[in-house]
Amino acid sequence: MPIWLLTLIYLFLLSLVLSIWAALGNNAAITSLIICTGLLIVIAIKSAMVIEVDEQELRVGRARIALKFLGASHALSGEQVRVLRTRDADPAAFLGIRFWSSTGVRIEINDVRDRTPYWLITSNHAHRLVESLEEN
Repeated sequence: MPIWLLTLIYLFLLSLVLSIWAALGNNAAITSLIICTGLLIVIAIKSAMVIEVDEQELRVGRARIALKFLGASHALSGEQVRVLRTRDADPAAFLGIRFWSSTGVRIEINDVRDRTPYWLITSNHAHRLVESLEEN
């Protein structure tokens, strides 16, 4: 998650702390500040989408697929990702997207048992992901 978004979330949480301070005093405000700071750390960790490629599979968050079922992969610009996740979206496609990441990768799926036509994954390092998939 980008720092600007974490800052915005933290400012909203601090407004809650300020309200608690005004209503309940210093001790409650300090306690709520500690809780809100911990909550921000949890949000930052839980919102991270880890993308891993090894010799056998591609992992995007909790989703996994064996590399033998992957077809062509293409790095996409921000405009191409926007169009593919909105107007040209296929409802059967797997979307591993985060709104704060503009570029991405489209990976074709070659599995007759799987009705998923492609995976759309947003990444700030789309070209590196394509290179990793082509190496394996």
